[in-house]
Amino acid sequence: MAGLRLDTRLERVLGASAKHFEKGRGLVTVGDLLAYWPRRYVDYQADLSSVTVGQYAVVVAEVRSAHLLRNRSGKGQRLQVVITDGTQEIELVFFRVYGHKEKLVPGARAVFAGQVGEFRGTYQLAHPEYHLLGADQGHEEGLWQMPIYLQVPKVANWAITQSMRVILDQLDETSLPDALPQELRGRRRLVSALEAVRGIHRPARRAEVDAGRARQRYEEALVLQLVLAQRRWRAGQDQTKARMPREGGLLAAFDERLPFELTEGQLAVGTTLASEMSREQPMHRLLQGEVGSGKTIVALRAMLAAVDSGGQAALLAPTEVLAQQHHRSITAMMGDLAEGGMLGGSEIGTKVVLLTGSMSTAAKKRALLDIVTGEAGIVIGTHALIQDTVDFFDLALVVVDEQHRFGVEQRDALRAKGAHPPHVLVMTATPIPRTVAMTVFGDLETSTLRELPRGRAPITTHVVPEDNPAWVARIWQRVAEEVAEGRQAYVVCPRIGGEEAPKALDADEVQAPPPDIWDDADPAVAQERPLAGVLETLEELRANPDLQGLRVEMLHGRMPAEDKDAVMARFSRGEIDVLVATTVIEVGVDVPNASVMVIRDADRFGVSQLHQLRGRVGRGGYAGLCLLMTHSETGPTRERLDAVAATTDGFELARIDLGQRREGDILGAAQSGRRNQLEFLSILDHEQVIEMAREDAQALVDEDPALAAYPLLAAAVQERVDAEQAAYLERG
Repeated sequence: MAGLRLDTRLERVLGASAKHFEKGRGLVTVGDLLAYWPRRYVDYQADLSSVTVGQYAVVVAEVRSAHLLRNRSGKGQRLQVVITDGTQEIELVFFRVYGHKEKLVPGARAVFAGQVGEFRGTYQLAHPEYHLLGADQGHEEGLWQMPIYLQVPKVANWAITQSMRVILDQLDETSLPDALPQELRGRRRLVSALEAVRGIHRPARRAEVDAGRARQRYEEALVLQLVLAQRRWRAGQDQTKARMPREGGLLAAFDERLPFELTEGQLAVGTTLASEMSREQPMHRLLQGEVGSGKTIVALRAMLAAVDSGGQAALLAPTEVLAQQHHRSITAMMGDLAEGGMLGGSEIGTKVVLLTGSMSTAAKKRALLDIVTGEAGIVIGTHALIQDTVDFFDLALVVVDEQHRFGVEQRDALRAKGAHPPHVLVMTATPIPRTVAMTVFGDLETSTLRELPRGRAPITTHVVPEDNPAWVARIWQRVAEEVAEGRQAYVVCPRIGGEEAPKALDADEVQAPPPDIWDDADPAVAQERPLAGVLETLEELRANPDLQGLRVEMLHGRMPAEDKDAVMARFSRGEIDVLVATTVIEVGVDVPNASVMVIRDADRFGVSQLHQLRGRVGRGGYAGLCLLMTHSETGPTRERLDAVAATTDGFELARIDLGQRREGDILGAAQSGRRNQLEFLSILDHEQVIEMAREDAQALVDEDPALAAYPLLAAAVQERVDAEQAAYLERG
């Protein structure tokens, strides 16, 4: 007779109690319940002498005495029970006595479980769960420890373990056909699917839990690696045009004019990009490097190679400030090579065109004409580049700066503008958790620039409690001291302010994480205490006695484009001492004289944002100072800020960010880590397992791309990845 099927509804097996599983946790079928994994285990053998207040204790003990006592109020009774393990005693109390006084009689033995409290100096369990045992049982037969599950409303933990036992007793190999090929299981020394489920839910010894988890962990890694291996296989079928620089062309002329030598890292990455762009398969590479490590020059050389090949290159920047900065710096570096077709321009030059949303209609029309005719070899712009009105003559290379600021759909829209699939280079200073995860999984080909240019000064970061008035006063005194030395300062706020309720920021700003994105954030507290705004902070600083006489101005995304440009130009010239701004200055702003940055409500920003913001100071020969103001004194939020203060290594911060926020939805667009598809696999803790799974997945796909010979494994892949996620991966 075949065993229980996974799609069997729970009411057919568990009866009326099944409704609580469905209503409380959405568990409808046998398979749903089996996938409701224990969160942890507690030892049945814990003795009463080792329990502590606050501990969830599970002990085997005997009832020594049981008494019904009248409550002090005179209303009702309580049952007071004393249990012993033979040497120590602990008190139990039940304020609802029905059903307990008949069971908990002197001499009865049971497994008791509950939170240890204290009442009048005596340890006590209030309304603990318990399970009566037979005279010959030390604990529930066959169990090594008690599995502890996430609470199901109206279902005790005992009832969950009993329900699991009922189901496990009816399972056999036909119930859980194994998706992993037997040869693979044998080579990796993995237990079967049935053994894994039994070992996790009903272990007789610790080794069974470890073996079951190892099996599930590997299967999660393998299924994800198969998805990515199939994606790579499909990408390998795509054909595009090889893009190679021509002898005596733009790239060669540019390299001859460089006033400095490229670092070894820049040369090595440039060689890699040239090699991949010369192939007929589209390049998709991540270039990560610290703020100021020279990513832009590497990207520019790749763009010049694309233009040399007869194509065009597009640089997508997240803000108008950064797009304009790129346009100014690239045209300055290229000189007359950026003036192709213009009077005084180089004969081998090309046009470098800027396209942003705030440009005048006439300027946009000129830019669009240069783009569609191919006159513009390099196009730099914001989200305006992905509009339907933008047509390229021959888009060969897409460069995405600060890739965490764009959604996959936005990058995909730009890629779709190529007559042939364009090569893609994405750049970032501090990867988001999903990027780190995908890099560990091996899905992103990654190049890293670790060398910093000469002259970069160190940056010191401190976390400052905003509830300490003396320390806050010292912050503004410190700013005044820096200005007195001839330096300049930034003050960053999470919102613009000036309105009763925060409104959505414009494209130039990155919205700080919503209050509930971090586990310890309390939305109610956030509502009681409005976040610092630029407008209010501007007034506050102008009225501060310590800052009297200083030139304090503001910058935010809702200002007209010409006003923003004017403010940044004045700050760059040293005509503004303190600039109060939103995250509009997060990337691309280069003012070497700025030496101090104050970030208000720093807990509202992510690790990546804080690291990017901090990179705006210390860009000249002066030591940088970053002060992170916060109302959070404990918990994950404070730990995150302390981590930022402890290191300026962006790669280490990315791993810390991943460790705190988890991996995000590896197969979807979520990046905060709240939606997590991994139950057993940790990106940071199990890199060796991931690498083994990658090796096995690649071998399987090389042999059989559709996994036709492994239908159960193919079904597991299909079940794990729905159509929307698969489309996301293909675009990603």
